[in-house]
Amino acid sequence: MAALAVAVIAAATLAGAWFFELVLDIQPCPLCLEQRYAHYLALPLGLVVAFAASRGAPRQVVLAGLAILALAALANAGLAAYHAGVEWKFWQGPTDCSGPVANLGSAGTLLQRLDSVKVIRCDEVQWRFLGLSLAGYNVLISLLMAAIAAWGMASAKRA
Repeated sequence: MAALAVAVIAAATLAGAWFFELVLDIQPCPLCLEQRYAHYLALPLGLVVAFAASRGAPRQVVLAGLAILALAALANAGLAAYHAGVEWKFWQGPTDCSGPVANLGSAGTLLQRLDSVKVIRCDEVQWRFLGLSLAGYNVLISLLMAAIAAWGMASAKRA
């Protein structure tokens, strides 16, 4: 059940991120996109671990899957906390948060192309609710996922 719960939370988190991006037009910065990786891992892995557990897989396999889920969620909570700190100006963010400047074309169209580049900065909050940004909420969500995976590990060890 723990692995399935982690997969459902990961799916809901990704759906929320896509809603903010595609419906509300809140574009993600590079750190936002990196925070999705753990959810991209947790969704299929959680489903596989839940399926394996329901089919009577060896306890060590289930424990290993839950451990990977917990570690990925904890690492993601750390990345999200780092991003929230960048947003609060506690420390400086990575330099790649300066927008996509790839093919500048010819010198004649350089100014026109630079005007069309939309810079998504990692240190500017685009949306807040109850004082927390999306990165802040991702810290809480990732910690919840890690706690559920850890609870699943503890339950599997007792069984």
